[in-house]
Amino acid sequence: MTISHGVAGQGPDLLLVHAGVADARMWDRQVEELKSSHRVITLDLRGFGKTPLEQGAKYSDAGDVLALLEEIGARDVTAVGASYGGYVVQQVASRRPELFSRLVMICAPTDNVQPDDGVRAVWAEENKLIEAGDVDGATDVTVRRWIGPEADDEARELLRAMQKQAYDVQLAAGDVDNEEWPVEPEKISAPVRLITGAHDFAFFTDSADYLAERLPTPERVHLPWAGHLPTLERPAEALGLIL
Repeated sequence: MTISHGVAGQGPDLLLVHAGVADARMWDRQVEELKSSHRVITLDLRGFGKTPLEQGAKYSDAGDVLALLEEIGARDVTAVGASYGGYVVQQVASRRPELFSRLVMICAPTDNVQPDDGVRAVWAEENKLIEAGDVDGATDVTVRRWIGPEADDEARELLRAMQKQAYDVQLAAGDVDNEEWPVEPEKISAPVRLITGAHDFAFFTDSADYLAERLPTPERVHLPWAGHLPTLERPAEALGLIL
């Protein structure tokens, strides 16, 4: 399986892993700035962006990310993961901590933390619309609930396009088997910046707080202006948080 990916610039390795409602395009504004000082690695997980998802596929998103890093000879990696992408990064860093020099988790979930009632309600609304065949309606829910008030129209339309494409590909694939690796915070040796937003669901704040209590070297940042996707909501400010 070839994972669609991009490598831009020269310098220390910087991996950007997209959210589960987006694809690698969510990082476009940051890549333009970061590639002048880093070798920036982006990718589309299976079923997102330019990476297909076969019917009945058995795979591991974490395994795909690790295989890509090994293929391109990445080392001393700074990894930035947004939402589900942050969860994938946690899995890889738990298994291969020596690969990473620094991690940035942006509104990421983790193991052993239960979703709050608000996020469960949104998932239920999305699933109901999907089951009814209303993919456009489900996409509207994503745009309405998964991006904060600071986002401009361009960011909202990009989110709509990314999520709609993901729905189309993933629904066509049907049931798949994505193996998740355990997250073991105590094994993650790199410093970790944990970023959350005041306009996001409590699930992600709770996850960051849980990790902060268990990681060897955590740093907590809570943004009063941010929703779930701060790199789309305030791209320039989010760039500073990554750096």
